[in-house]
Amino acid sequence: MILLLLGSIGAAAQEAPPEPTPADSPAPVTAPESAAEPALPPGLAGPDGESPRDQPEEATEPELPAGLGAGQEPALPGGLGDEPALPSGLGEDPSPAPAPASKGDWMDRVRLLWEARYGSRLDNDPAQRDDLTLLETRLQLAAEKAWSRHVLEARVDLLADGLESGLESDLRQLRWTWRASDALDLQVGRQILTWGTGDLLFINDLFPKDWQSFLLGRKTEYLKAPSDALRLGWFTERGNVEIVYTPQFDPDRFITGERLSFFDPASGSRRGRDQRLRTAPPDDLWQDDEIALRLSDGIGSWEVALYGYSGFWKSPAGFDPNSGRATFPRLAVWGASARGPWGRGIASFEAGWYDSRDDADGGDPTVANGELRALAGYELELGRELTGGLQLYAEQLLDHDAYRRTLPAGVPARDETRLLVTVRLTQRLRQQTVRLSLFTFWSPTDEDAYLRPRLEFDLGDRWRFELGGNLFLGTEPHTFFGQFEDNSSLYTAWRYAR
Repeated sequence: MILLLLGSIGAAAQEAPPEPTPADSPAPVTAPESAAEPALPPGLAGPDGESPRDQPEEATEPELPAGLGAGQEPALPGGLGDEPALPSGLGEDPSPAPAPASKGDWMDRVRLLWEARYGSRLDNDPAQRDDLTLLETRLQLAAEKAWSRHVLEARVDLLADGLESGLESDLRQLRWTWRASDALDLQVGRQILTWGTGDLLFINDLFPKDWQSFLLGRKTEYLKAPSDALRLGWFTERGNVEIVYTPQFDPDRFITGERLSFFDPASGSRRGRDQRLRTAPPDDLWQDDEIALRLSDGIGSWEVALYGYSGFWKSPAGFDPNSGRATFPRLAVWGASARGPWGRGIASFEAGWYDSRDDADGGDPTVANGELRALAGYELELGRELTGGLQLYAEQLLDHDAYRRTLPAGVPARDETRLLVTVRLTQRLRQQTVRLSLFTFWSPTDEDAYLRPRLEFDLGDRWRFELGGNLFLGTEPHTFFGQFEDNSSLYTAWRYAR
């Protein structure tokens, strides 16, 4: 659903109570994060002009783990002649196809990726000390080993950050896969998870997102943050069952003010580097856990799915007046989706009921209200090497009257319904070595917008140049995208992969 720049960058900021409540946290644009989640584009899953779906390397179906032959791939749901496309965007590996190691190597695949990335604001931001948004170089190492019915995969990023923490590492994958039978597999460890139908908008995908990376201008693949989870998949002719269990809550990597400033409803001003958001996420192992369920099947040429989730709001959606910290109230989500061919293109529909379990009647001003979220999308080929996509997204507060009654004086109020329209255009040129893309979020109710233009240019088989921007517009400083207006930036990157 949005979501996201940065996941449901919904009207969160508008409904937060006097302190960093849900609204305080910059709601990402993905599954338009409501007032509760850090302002990020609601949802943000899927192909934007830059989403993996549109990019050659990301648009393709991920390869089976080494050792698993095509004949072992789970059977398609009945009625589906072709395999369903990947969920919008967010393939993990944007690099060119790695060269398989020769027989006898201790690893089946070893990959290396290096990139340097630089970004700068277009205007001065009084809440930040530096006009630079990115000054970093990254080395990613990935390796894979398969034997019998087992596969071990590892991927780690080593980051040298010239603006913040210096040297740091990010273990993005350390996963063991056991294929117990042709219909049953088990995956355990750190892994990137995604499902749903949205294009950079998330509704039923409650796996962690990295909104800061998304809004700063890192590769779209980094919008998905890793989970430490167990995933069980059971694939049959009558339908598929997927269960993901996370023994300890994995929150989003949300906006805190460290690099990107955001609007604070409590103070009526923007917070930045020197006034970072303080949070208190649930972190008890086996107690503060999460579980997600997906049941899917084919009806004719359409894939339909039901979803369930029990856990917590993934970005701050509450406030503890005693500690002064933003909190993550309990959340349950029930939803459904459908995706299939319609006319000349592919249509998709998705909806979800967000049950904010710590505030059943919506009368607690320190906890985000429940919501209904819905999305309709359509994508098709518009011309030679030109593709386009359109999405209509809506989120509605379930207890708006109670929300208005308990809203602290002076805090900007959210509308009962927030609407969002996204448009994606992608043009490939010069035998697909040049890619031009534009992904646009526009909210007619908030009167704000977010534009993501991008140019990619392949220089041979290994090198790639990239130029892009994050442009925020808004008439009010507290709306979902309007609060980021001073963070508008341009960035450039060089990448080498082998």
